[in-house]
Amino acid sequence: MTDEIRALYAEEGRPAALVGWFRRTAVLVPSDSQDSLWSAEYGGIRWIYAFTDEAALGRFALAQGADGTIDWTTDWTYRTVLGARLLDVVVPAVGVPAGVALDVGSPQPVLFPPVIGIVPDAYAVDADAEGAA
Repeated sequence: MTDEIRALYAEEGRPAALVGWFRRTAVLVPSDSQDSLWSAEYGGIRWIYAFTDEAALGRFALAQGADGTIDWTTDWTYRTVLGARLLDVVVPAVGVPAGVALDVGSPQPVLFPPVIGIVPDAYAVDADAEGAA
């Protein structure tokens, strides 16, 4: 996965290439205590958390209180999901404006907001401004 992470950050400044990379990449999405995808609301957007590898997910788990006395790899559940599935299927299913927050808590997190070109137009918050909805 190291090569994929390098490829991701090589696309900074090229948003379409970054989105394309994410859509083709399988990421780790942790589950909360209700077996829902881990997410949080910020700025009126529901952000679904995803991680490029177990190390990034582990840093997040430690920040959430997994203090090292538990093995987060067995005590935390997560799914492997293709980025395209998150953007095209999961985001529309959320029912409110939603995006993906990749590698939260890592040195270089990336946000995929609910805008045209990232999520389906019908679920993009800027769709009305672009005349797409």
